[in-house]
Amino acid sequence: MKILVILISISLLMALLFLAMFVKAQKSGQFEDLESPSFRLLNEKNKTGYNGKREI
Repeated sequence: MKILVILISISLLMALLFLAMFVKAQKSGQFEDLESPSFRLLNEKNKTGYNGKREI
């Protein structure tokens, strides 16, 4: 019975921790613009030197 109390209290603490982390990320603006990074990745010039062609 003691183990149930311990496990429930640990799970509640973890849930509160994740909720606090999510609220902090939300307030800092991390989720405001989700589309621009993917478009930026597609529009950047090839910096790695890989041109997509395979040489045999």
